Amino acid sequence: MKYSLIIITFYLLISCQTNGQKKQNNDSDLSLRIDSIISEQKFNGVILVSVDSTDIYSKAIGFSDLENETKLDLNDQFVIGSISKQITAVLVLREYEKENLELGDSIGKYLTQINQPWTKQVTIHHLLTHTHGIVDLNKPLKFKQGSQFHYSQLGYELLAQILEKVTEKSFEQLSTELFENYGLKNTFHPSNKKYEHLVKGYEENENGILVFATNSLDNYVPAGSFISNAADLKKWNENLYSGKLVAKETLKLMTTKYATRIHPIFERVEYGYGLLFKDGEQNVQVGALGYASGFVSACYYYPQENLNLIVLENTANNLDDFKQTFKVHTEIMELIKKRTHNNVYKK
Repeated sequence: MKYSLIIITFYLLISCQTNGQKKQNNDSDLSLRIDSIISEQKFNGVILVSVDSTDIYSKAIGFSDLENETKLDLNDQFVIGSISKQITAVLVLREYEKENLELGDSIGKYLTQINQPWTKQVTIHHLLTHTHGIVDLNKPLKFKQGSQFHYSQLGYELLAQILEKVTEKSFEQLSTELFENYGLKNTFHPSNKKYEHLVKGYEENENGILVFATNSLDNYVPAGSFISNAADLKKWNENLYSGKLVAKETLKLMTTKYATRIHPIFERVEYGYGLLFKDGEQNVQVGALGYASGFVSACYYYPQENLNLIVLENTANNLDDFKQTFKVHTEIMELIKKRTHNNVYKK
């Protein structure tokens, strides 16, 4: 009996060592492939990949200030563009969980200052999913609410106004409290002014020269102007997908397919609440890209491996072709998706 236990223990140890070695080789191979992608492109930014909270790849490449050649640091902060939308969606859903609002509520219940008949038909759900048809607060709807998808920054600004009405707090205060409560020490509403490590963003001009973008924070904050860094976005993902920010049942609402968009980068893509994914890939690759003048970002989660990918870039090239602008981001995303598929298949 004792001999049998020794044999079993021996084989278990060998098996653990073999699996550990395979994982290490897998991670090393991924790192080499990411390095190869970066070397072939003009990338200036930060990349972070983590599995089960352990960073398996983290690099800062290039400069935070091109004129002074100030080297980028892993902790530097970036404007995260449309990644901001999932933050706003979470704030809305937290009020939904408190029963302070319903997703089917008409926006006219809260936004009484808008004197338009469509406020009685358009709902919070329509705002979250870009299916509301609002293009101008002083004009009729572009299409009947719920019938089409039209990507909208204004819709998320209206969500913030609804939150202010419901909570009697400013959107800045609401978001700041959320960040502080979950230890996101490098994530800010830009009006907060406490950020100290925001890098400069640059855009390629018509002559192919990178110039400082002065309008990076001009978008509606709830739609595209929050400030964060790689470590905080990793922590955001960990809190979101583990059910700490919203309940697991509510999280399912965020990853439910509500509308389809022909995307400038992904072509056909599905939208939930602040999150996007290919049809049927909610459990494969889910998250968001972000663009603000001079800032090109990606924040994605891969449930099958509990893997997070954060790519934050402060140089925007090839703006006449967003597929090229986001080339590093999407190539790494595809690389990780293939790795995830292979690892799951081998299991």
